[in-house]
Amino acid sequence: MKILAINPGSTSTKIALFEDSEQVFTKTLRHSSEELSQYPNVVSQFEFRKKVILEALKENNIDAMSINAIVGRGGLLRPIPSGVYEVNGKMLSDLQSGQYGEHASNLGGIIADSMAKEIPGCRAFITDPVVVDEMQDIARVTGHPLFKRLSIFHALNQKAIAKMHAAKMGKNYNEMNLVVVHLGGGTSVAAHRNGLVVDVNDALNGDGPFSAERSGYLPARQVANICFSGKYSKEEVNRMISGKGGTVALLGTNDFLEIEHKMEHDANFKFICDAYLYNIAKVVGEMAVVLKGKVDGILVTGGVAYGKGMMADLKSYVDWIAPVYIYPGEDEMGALAGNGFSVMSGKEEAKIY
Repeated sequence: MKILAINPGSTSTKIALFEDSEQVFTKTLRHSSEELSQYPNVVSQFEFRKKVILEALKENNIDAMSINAIVGRGGLLRPIPSGVYEVNGKMLSDLQSGQYGEHASNLGGIIADSMAKEIPGCRAFITDPVVVDEMQDIARVTGHPLFKRLSIFHALNQKAIAKMHAAKMGKNYNEMNLVVVHLGGGTSVAAHRNGLVVDVNDALNGDGPFSAERSGYLPARQVANICFSGKYSKEEVNRMISGKGGTVALLGTNDFLEIEHKMEHDANFKFICDAYLYNIAKVVGEMAVVLKGKVDGILVTGGVAYGKGMMADLKSYVDWIAPVYIYPGEDEMGALAGNGFSVMSGKEEAKIY
C-alpha cells in the first residue's frame, strides 16, 4: 500500500511516501519569496505546488500512478471532530473559498484531490486539521455572549503523540486522561479525556500562553485602548496577536535554539524564557483542573521540546501533577500517512465532511 503525505507550509511543501506504515522517501520542497510573490493568495499557488510535487516524484523515480492514497494536511475548515476525512466537493469549496481562513495548509486537501483524480483507484484524504473541535460546551463560555472560546490547535501532532504514548504505556488512548503540550511557533495545551480533546487554547488567535510568534493572553482593556488609539491599523493589531507577538516582539527572534544559547549570558533572554515556561505551566495546571486532577501523564512535544534545560525547568513546575514525558519534534508526515493507512487497511472508516 503506497501512501503519499503532503504537508504545505508557508514557504515549503513537505512530501513523504510510505509503503504501508514505513517511510521510504521524504523531501522538503522550498519555495522562495520570489516564486510565491506572483500569486495573489494561497489558493492560487495550487498548480505551482502540485507541479513541484510531481516533478520531485519523477526526479526520484517514483511512479505517481502506483500511489494508492494521498493524505493532505487539513486546512482551515468548519469545526469538525478528529479523524480521517475523504475529500469531497463541500470540503474543496470551503478550502478554496477561504471562508474559514486562509492558510497554506488549505492546499493539502486541494492538491491531494487533484492528484488522486489522475490516478486510477487512488483516494484523497485529510486528517486531524487544526480546526478539530471536541471541546465540551462549558469550555466555550466566556463572560460576554458576543464572544466564545474556539478550538484551533496542533491537532495532528497532539493526537499522534497521545496515541503513540498510550501504546507505549500498553494502554488505550480512549481510556486515558492526558495533558498534551505542543511547543512551536504557536503553543497549544490540551486536556485529552478518554480520546477527546475536551478543552484547549486557541493557539492561533490570542488564547493561552505566549509563544515564539503569538502574544497569547493579553489584558482586554489595554488591547481595546490600542485598537482605538489611532496609532495602529487592524492588520497591525492582528499581527501583534499572531505573527509578530511572543518572543518575536519581546526578544526579536522566534528561534528557541538562539534563545536557549543567549539566555546563558543575557539576563533579559533568561527572564523572558522563564516567563514563557511560567505561563505554559499555568495553563497545564488549568487543564489538570479540567481533568479534575486525574491525569495519567503530561506530554510535551514540538520543536521547543528539544531544549533540555527548558524542559527541566518546565518539569519542575508541573511534575507534581503527573509524570512528565518529553517527545521533542513532531512526526506530522507519519501521522498523516498512518491515519490514511488505517482507512485503507480497513481499521478505520473515513468520515464525511
